[in-house]
Parts: sequence; structure tokens; C-alpha cells
Amino acid sequence: MSPVFPMLTVLSMFYYMCLRRRARTATRGEMNSRRAIESNTRALPINVEIVQYAKEVLDFSSHYGSENSMSYTMWNLAGIPNVYPSSGDFTQTAVFRTYGTWWDRCPSARLPFKRTPSTFCSQDYVELAFEEPVYPTAVHILETYHPGAVVRILACSANPYSQNPPAEVRWEILWSEAPTKVTSPQARQFTPCIKQINFPTNLIRLEVNSSLLDYYTELDAVILHGVKERPVLSLKASMIDMNDTDEDEDEEKYGCGMDALNKQFSIVTLREWPTNGYFDKLPYELIQLILSHLTVPDLCRLAQTCKLLYQHCCDPLQYIHLSLQPYWARINDTSLEYLQSRCTLIQWLNLSWTGNRGAISVSGFSRFLKVCGSELVRLELSCGHFLNETCLEVITEMCPNLQELNLSSCDKIPPQAFNHIAKVGSLKRLVLYRTKVEVGTALLSILNFCSELQHLSLGSCVMIEDYDLIASMMGAKCKKLRSLDLWRCKNITESGIAELASGCQLLEELDLGWCPTLQSSTGCFTNLARKLPNLQKLFLTANRSVCDTDIEELAANCTQLRQLDILGTRMVSPASLRKLLESCKDLSLLDVSFCSQIDNRVVLELNASFPNVFIKKSFTQ
Repeated sequence: MSPVFPMLTVLSMFYYMCLRRRARTATRGEMNSRRAIESNTRALPINVEIVQYAKEVLDFSSHYGSENSMSYTMWNLAGIPNVYPSSGDFTQTAVFRTYGTWWDRCPSARLPFKRTPSTFCSQDYVELAFEEPVYPTAVHILETYHPGAVVRILACSANPYSQNPPAEVRWEILWSEAPTKVTSPQARQFTPCIKQINFPTNLIRLEVNSSLLDYYTELDAVILHGVKERPVLSLKASMIDMNDTDEDEDEEKYGCGMDALNKQFSIVTLREWPTNGYFDKLPYELIQLILSHLTVPDLCRLAQTCKLLYQHCCDPLQYIHLSLQPYWARINDTSLEYLQSRCTLIQWLNLSWTGNRGAISVSGFSRFLKVCGSELVRLELSCGHFLNETCLEVITEMCPNLQELNLSSCDKIPPQAFNHIAKVGSLKRLVLYRTKVEVGTALLSILNFCSELQHLSLGSCVMIEDYDLIASMMGAKCKKLRSLDLWRCKNITESGIAELASGCQLLEELDLGWCPTLQSSTGCFTNLARKLPNLQKLFLTANRSVCDTDIEELAANCTQLRQLDILGTRMVSPASLRKLLESCKDLSLLDVSFCSQIDNRVVLELNASFPNVFIKKSFTQ
């Protein structure tokens, strides 16, 4: 072959890499011409770019707002911007429930799962539907306050508006990056360089990690740019920018590109080796310890090398704690079936975010638990929209040792299904945030029969109509309660608070944020302070009636306090806050946003006197 051809190939690859780098470093004006650059001089037909805002918010894991309003809810991401380019704390934006690491430092904090791949750091997500399926060319995210939370952008092959469900649902990562610290809280348009995919999409998913943020991130709108016809590059697809190689490998290994995961669970043939190297000389327990540091995909790969390692990789002791959440996009009935023989001793299982859009069936989930549920102590099922009453019935029958159950944002479970949970008398932690649980017989039965409860979340449970009755039952039956989340409960009064404080005196964490029916004038907050001396976290967010007397009572009685949120009160003075800070030596978080008597000058003075306390004061520009 002539030496000219290899030289042409090298030059072509160099030219293509230059174009890719130019597109990556371009300004916004230059980005608009990126499609023309990549199409270059081949006289391809012009593919008109479509620009569209999100039409609808389909799903999300949490939000700061209420289920019955638009303020601070994920639904604000639909449509055109409400706030951008303004910066600050605005109710018309989308806000997730948490920020920073404060929720990881509370009595209610859960231990993390080991073996979570380093490339998976997502904490929350939101899924957005757009009108027209397109091949994405750009995604713009309008962040209006404390930007930098978005860590992954994904595209789905399923059209949410199609009448015919697809035979296969594919998710592809358009962009991903580790959490980064953005120094300025000001608004910005975030436009990462996204990967080209081989299918049109009108379903985009944002995943966020807010652990490095100083305050709540606020998102205003998402803009999808794309073309109707698949873009054609003049150079062959095999000529890849070498800078993308590591990212693609990570995606194949850990992310939504794990197409081979299910195949790896099933080992058909194993290589025959005369010896197994030095592994034959190592104690079985030592090999097990070494393998305990591998992720699930790595275990599956290693199992295909030889019979010895296959035996180790399939040992149920390797699957005592198993989190499948990082692989949510690829977990289905087949995955669970292959895992059954390995998970007979499993104690912790995380299936959060998995199984949606038909990936996991009720029968598939039930079969798995019937084989693997007997030793389960902890079960995480957050955002599991496949769950129904049959699933809860199977959980309570097959998991007699269950102590922790997380059903956060499982909003498809019907109210009557929660009756089954009362059968699990060993429960110590129950998360029902954003579910349809009702007072009726379900919740009262749970509180009556699950007397070992230590951590209970009923935040944003809009179908509970009598929180006073619930508080009374908790005070009578749940004497071991250490943390209670009543975020946005709409009707608790001083009567319920009195019953709760009298009966649950071990409480260390109490969230009464956005509970409008509580009034300081009734003495409810004073009563809390006097009856609950072990309080470490107290959220009284957006209660306008909190006053100096309440703060002084906390200073006198709750000296172990670490986190206090009194956002929005007009009745608290700098003097009472100073008393609190002097008495509560362990206080590390104090939110005084929108407290009219606490201006920026006061915050600066308190910061100077108490440098170990993070005093939060949001702003609206």
C-alpha cells in the first residue's frame, strides 16, 4: 500500500481533533456554528436546529416546595424562564430539598453503601419532557442561585408522548462531571459540551449533587437544542477525540452504558488454567477481603477469568451490602434473576431509582425478595414507581427482620397499601416522604405496632389530614423516636406538639419547616424547648411567629443544638441570637434568611464573634 494513505489518515485525524477542540472552547456565538463546523465542506443538506424549553416535568426525587403549590417546586422547570438573568432566592424556581452536607451530620443520617463507584455521585434528579424528539446538539441550564449542582445530563430513547411503549428503553449520558465548587452564587447559563448520541430524544434527565454548595441551588429553565435528522460527520466515527476515551470507559464501566451488565451476571464458559497463579496460595478470607473493594460490574468481569475467582465473586458474602442505584438505568428483571443466587445472605439492599418504565415488574421484584429477603435489614426503594400494594405485601411477608425501609417519593403506591407496613414490628427507620399515606388505619396501625421506631419521615405527605392525631399516637407509642420529619405538614397545632414533646423526649431532630398552623403565642415552641433538651437539629423554617422568647428558651434548655433554621421570622432580634450562640457551643448551622431584623451587618458581626457557625442569609436581587 502506498505510504501516502497512512499520512492522509493521520492528517485527517489531526484536523478532526482540532475541530473538536475548537468547538469545545468556543464562545456561545461560536457554539451556534458548531454543527456547520462538524459538517465541514461536504455540502451536506442543512439540518435546521430546533430550540425548545421543557414542556413538562415528568419525575423528580425531591423538592423544597409543596405538593399543592408552585413555589420552589420542580414544576417551575417547565416552560420559559421566570427569573433568569436575575440572581437570588426566588420562589418561581426549582429547588431540591437539601444542600451541603448538613443532612449527613444529623441524627437521622444514614450510613452510606460501600462499593459505590467513584463516578456515581448523584443525590437527586429531575426528568423533563420536550415537545419534539431531536438529536441533541446542546443543553442550556439556567441556574439563578448557587450554581454548580448539576453533575450528569442523560437522554432517553423513550418518547413520553408516544402511544406505543418501546420494546427497549435506553439511557445515554450526554455529559457528566464530578461536583465542583462554584465560588459565586450569581446566575449563569450552564452549557456543557455534550456527547452526540445515535437516537432522537425528547426526555432529558438532570442529576445533581449539592454537597459542595453553600446554600440551595435554584434552577429556572432548561433549553434543548437539537436537529431532527441525525448529524453526519464527514470523518468516520472511529476517529474519536482521544480526550473522550477516559470518559467513555467510565461510562461503559459504571454508568448507563453498561449494556453488558446483565450478560456479566450469567457465566456460560470459564477458561481452564493449569493453576490459578498465586491466588491458590492465599487464604480464602484474604481473597474475599481483596474482592470486597470491587464494584458490582468489576466482580462480574472478574468472575469470567477462572473457576477460582468465579467461586469467590459469586460467594453470597460478597453481596451482604448491595447498592444497585448507580446502575439504575440498566437494572431490570433479568438483572435481579441473575443476582438471586448471590444475594441469599443480603442484609442491605438499595434499589432506589431503579425499575421505572417497566424495567422491573411486580413479579420480578417479588421473586427476588422471596429468595433474598429473609436476612434483609435495610431496604432502600426511593422513587420506585413500579411499587404497588402487592410489593409492600411481599416485603412485609418475606423480610421479617427488616429494620429500615425507605419509600421516599414512591408516589404510585395507593393509600391502603401502607397497612402492610404495620406487620413489620422490628422497624426502626421509616421514610414516607412524598407518599400517599393517610391517617386512616394505615399510619395509626404503623405507629401502634412499630414501637421500635427511632427515625420517621412524614414530610410532604399531603393526604394526612390530622397531624395532631398522629402526633398524639407518636407520643403514646413511639417512645424511642430520635428524629421526626414533619416538613410541610399542613395542620399540626400546639395540641399535637404538646403530646409529641411529652411522649417523645428522646427526640434529637425535629423538622417543623413550613408548618403554617403553629403559632408561637400558644407557647408551642417554648414547650418544645423545655421538654426536648436533647435537640440537635430544629427547623422552624418560614414560621413568621418565632420570636425572641422562643430563641431564649432554646438557649436555656437546648444547649446541644447544632442546626437551627428560623428563615422568615420578623420577631427575632440580634440580641437573642447572640444569647443562643453563646449558650449553644456546638451550633454549626443557623439560617436567618429573610429575617427582617437580621441584616447583613448583623450577620457579619455574628460571624466575627462566632467564626465556627455558618450563618445563612440568602438574598433576592
